[in-house]
Amino acid sequence: MTEAIVALRGANIRQGNRNVLEKVELRIAPGEFVYLVGKTGAGKSSLLKTLYAALPLGGGSGTVAGYDLRKLSRKTIPGLRRRLGIVFQDFNLLTDRSVEENLRFVLRATGWKKDAATDRRIDEVLEEVGLADRRRSMPHTLSGGERQRVAFARALLNKPALLIADEVTGNLDPETSTDVLELMRKLGREHGTAVIFATHDYRLLDTFQARVVRCDNGRVFNAEG
Repeated sequence: MTEAIVALRGANIRQGNRNVLEKVELRIAPGEFVYLVGKTGAGKSSLLKTLYAALPLGGGSGTVAGYDLRKLSRKTIPGLRRRLGIVFQDFNLLTDRSVEENLRFVLRATGWKKDAATDRRIDEVLEEVGLADRRRSMPHTLSGGERQRVAFARALLNKPALLIADEVTGNLDPETSTDVLELMRKLGREHGTAVIFATHDYRLLDTFQARVVRCDNGRVFNAEG
């Protein structure tokens, strides 16, 4: 059996001193696309935060991209996060830097030192997200959909094993939301990257059929989308 990118077994997801999800069983294979749904407060964001080590695992066991969540430390968490691409609803772009400078900042922070290799990687990811002509644009000159594409480009820089998208279409109109979802599906397919796409927009589940993971009443359920 192929080693899973995400494997949670009897996992408890905690927020503060209480469990928000209990006995979670979740397996995501390389290249798989999974929707994560549930009402506000059902535990979706807490589950994602546990996967990228913003919250500690509250019990049970789990691995993400080869890292044991029970054994993470301040020294090993950066290594895990370099294996992940994380995209949020509010883009988190540096507003005083161009698209290129936003991407270069991340590459420098994750150990890229050679200018030629850095330039080449920036060109590659901007081409992939359809923004090759916006390299020197400032974030405030971009549409919401374009800013979200920059956020995806940033998440792809280090060729992640897992792309985590937390309500990334929340501020976008329906047509742009569909475009963003199509982009994520395309990127996942082309790179063999697993994708977990958290959303409250159930309309998107009908756009592309994929496995649906639902948070409800403190538990996680698997269903077909």
